[in-house]
Amino acid sequence: MANTDSHVTIHMAASLDGFIARKDGRVDWLETSDKFVDGDTMDPGFVEAFLKTIDCYVMGSRTYETALSFEAKGLGWSYGDKPTFVLTRRELPRTRNTVEFYSGDLAQFVNGRLRPTFRTIWFVGGGVVSAECLRLGLADEIRYSILPILIGDGIRFFEKLDRDVALHLAEVKAYESGMVELRYEVPGSGAA
Repeated sequence: MANTDSHVTIHMAASLDGFIARKDGRVDWLETSDKFVDGDTMDPGFVEAFLKTIDCYVMGSRTYETALSFEAKGLGWSYGDKPTFVLTRRELPRTRNTVEFYSGDLAQFVNGRLRPTFRTIWFVGGGVVSAECLRLGLADEIRYSILPILIGDGIRFFEKLDRDVALHLAEVKAYESGMVELRYEVPGSGAA
């Protein structure tokens, strides 16, 4: 039975043309140098407090491998000590106790395991995982952070959606970095 208090968010940073990574998986374009003087600042205290509101993360194997590569370069582990579930059928290295691998029915996993246990569940990549989450009606909202860059080609935010998904714009924020964050509610979502 799904916890009606739980909330599933799909979050992704993407280029203005809708790509979350280059075709080879690189995300070297994430650091941009744009300045928007009227934008909000990303105050470290606010970011830290916000991240504490997230109970667990869900991601695909390529996103996990990208996170591991950031960690190997000395950039740290982005997900702190929160439980992190990696959706994969492949054998991957498990570098911390907070990481768990899962391969099976996504709806059963989210509704039967995650929703009863966690209040705020964040899907953080990739395109196939995000699209499947929407197809199955599991997402309550989408947070789309658009970076001020066009990369021309790559891996799309939502890979192969099989139908239109109507959304309700709930919030828009612009930041000094030139990034714009859009928050959409998904009407008729799995938690409703």
